[in-house]
Amino acid sequence: MMGREQQIIKERLRKLGELRANGVEVYPSKSNKKQTCIECLKSKIGFKVIAAGRVITKRDLGKISFANLKDSSGEIQLVLQDKETPSATKNFFKKYVDSGDFVEVEGKIFKTKTKQISILVKKVKILSKSILPLPEKFHGIKNDEERYRKRYLDILMDNKVRDIFLKKAKFWRAVRDFMEKKEFIEVETPAIEVTTGGAEARPFKTHHNDYDVDVYMRISVGELWQKRLMAAGFEKTFEIGKVFRNEGSSAEHLQEFTNMEFYWAYADYKDGMKLVKELYRKIAKEVLGTTKFKSRGFNVDLAKDWKEIDYQKEILKQTGIDVLKASEKEMKRKLEELKVKHDGKGKERMIDNLWKYCRKNIAGPAFLVNLPKIISPLAKEMPNKKGFVQRFQPIIAGAEVGNGYSELNDPIDQKKRFKEQQKLLETGDEEAMMPDWEFVEMLGHGMPPTCGFGFGERFFSFLMDKPIRECQMFPLMKPEGKKK
Repeated sequence: MMGREQQIIKERLRKLGELRANGVEVYPSKSNKKQTCIECLKSKIGFKVIAAGRVITKRDLGKISFANLKDSSGEIQLVLQDKETPSATKNFFKKYVDSGDFVEVEGKIFKTKTKQISILVKKVKILSKSILPLPEKFHGIKNDEERYRKRYLDILMDNKVRDIFLKKAKFWRAVRDFMEKKEFIEVETPAIEVTTGGAEARPFKTHHNDYDVDVYMRISVGELWQKRLMAAGFEKTFEIGKVFRNEGSSAEHLQEFTNMEFYWAYADYKDGMKLVKELYRKIAKEVLGTTKFKSRGFNVDLAKDWKEIDYQKEILKQTGIDVLKASEKEMKRKLEELKVKHDGKGKERMIDNLWKYCRKNIAGPAFLVNLPKIISPLAKEMPNKKGFVQRFQPIIAGAEVGNGYSELNDPIDQKKRFKEQQKLLETGDEEAMMPDWEFVEMLGHGMPPTCGFGFGERFFSFLMDKPIRECQMFPLMKPEGKKK
């Protein structure tokens, strides 16, 4: 710790001890706060207020002292002035209050000579004495590692960071309002599962001591559970919840994130595309106030027509590879030529890596359609296009920001595809889907035609044009000092 910082801490501890010795409660349990900072700014001149918040900056000019008080609504200036502020209050503030302290102030609204709306302080009460100094007001925390670890200071000192999370609250509120207005019922499904279904990803594994069985954190928002609800007679369900995937981190991927999934009986993927287009436009308007935004170097307008991009044709156009006809050797050679990293395990992964190369060149908004059956183990096959499925993915700024399809409800076909996924798992493909044989049994009882769709924080990060890690309040951090 720096020498100057040690001096500041020592001085603040001295003040703390002195206050307590004088009988002052420096960590009281309650405040008499009546107005927010914004309400104070909107009040009439002369109106008496009781405000509370954190002192961000403090300046003492002798006969007059200034400070900035900040709460969740915003900031207002405090003024303590000779002949206007009681000398005992002014002296107490000058002697004991530091930037970072939470205080309650009583006073009246007035305008300074520079016409700035402020609180002319009459009384001051310390609500929480800060021991550690705040980062510098105009520099904040620059190191990303420290910003994420001390996110509370990052949000406090940078209103742009704070604004991200206010918009994120609007994002999920818009989703919930939209789904409820469309008469979808919000449900809750298990986060701990015996088998992880609904996505292709490596799960987190743990042990259930009471049952003495290995279990997994879910990798989808209850896909196979919500489909069971379709069989149970529900026709429209959705869930917003946490998902856990034990995979690598990137600007678009995290191990823990929030997603939403809906399931809609008697609808197909075409119906889903119409609903999703409407939903995404609604979200953008609620969060940004417009359907237009810039992300990852692309200019995007969700109000425009959404093109349909054929999976096989797009890869052929960009790489010259027909994913259904090319051999693994040909695809591997092309990936190496394009300098695309890949693990070289199986045709399914080769195809997926080729697509990931191609998608980066698509601005959107668009829907990716006609995906191969080999990479879609839960989607219904196209009736007149063997080897392809009724699946769609919204493409925005070079990435998929959602995934949906006409759900496979043929138990015989589903059993066959799960067996194929089981073979992939046995050959070392950790992202292959874990079979759920009880789900197959449910399909045997019958499930109506259903459209399912899921999306989440990745779409929000694209609206913000930020890495997804930047859009999480408290991203997972390794313990300080721990090496890779």
